[in-house]
Amino acid sequence: MLERSRLWPPRFAVRQAVLLSACAGLAGCALLAPEEPAPVAAPVTAAVAVPAPAPAGPKVDPRAQAEEARALVAQAETDIQRARARRALWSRAWEALVDARARLAANDSAGAIREARRASELAQLGLEQLAYPAVRIAPASAGKSAGS
Repeated sequence: MLERSRLWPPRFAVRQAVLLSACAGLAGCALLAPEEPAPVAAPVTAAVAVPAPAPAGPKVDPRAQAEEARALVAQAETDIQRARARRALWSRAWEALVDARARLAANDSAGAIREARRASELAQLGLEQLAYPAVRIAPASAGKSAGS
């Protein structure tokens, strides 16, 4: 069982009281929100017809998008195999490829394209990481004096 006198010894009673009152004061400030004035109603004028906004972007053919998704997933699989062969495969790259395959199976071409690109990018980064040294070795005499 914990002994209370060790948690808050009597000499810290003043600090405890100050801390609790500061917390209570800050909590009260956080709960009070300033009141905003009620919006003034604008006078009613004649209704003006506003044309509906045009859809953003060109229409995409679903078959072409599905074909692109299949091609990008195949490219991602190749990139993943290359990274795995050089022992540079990141787990996030593999997860992105698995997600791309699942989205392709669920006919989510846009999601499959996004995840396949991510998988390829992560596989490429894993391969690029091989160019860097695994460990940086500092000289043994750095920072030491000759007499020590």
